[in-house]
Amino acid sequence: MPFDTSMNVLIVDDYKTMLRIIRNLLKQIGFNNVDEATDGVEALSKLRAGTFGLVISDWNMAPMTGLELLQAVRAEARLKTLPFIMITAESKTENVVAAKQAGVSNYIVKPFNAETLQGKIEKVLTHA
Repeated sequence: MPFDTSMNVLIVDDYKTMLRIIRNLLKQIGFNNVDEATDGVEALSKLRAGTFGLVISDWNMAPMTGLELLQAVRAEARLKTLPFIMITAESKTENVVAAKQAGVSNYIVKPFNAETLQGKIEKVLTHA
């Protein structure tokens, strides 16, 4: 692998089942240091307190959406270059454009498998 799978990864989703699925996919591709948050507010406080090499966040969450989380991360000096992958069930062009404008590193549309996830992670971590 051309990247460090021992890094801390934060996964963010308000749906516990999805967190479990993403965690299992990450484990399949070698990532074992995975922390999770169930909304953007919790994620942001974990990001501010810890050191993460990658964020994988769902788009549709309350009270803070994945897009709002991304914007908050990009607005902070210490976090602004953090690789950030957005997961969404919607592949609407305007969503992709909004995420790109906000500085997303990559984008995954549900449903996805370990291979897709690994490909996106490789892209963001080897071109960071």
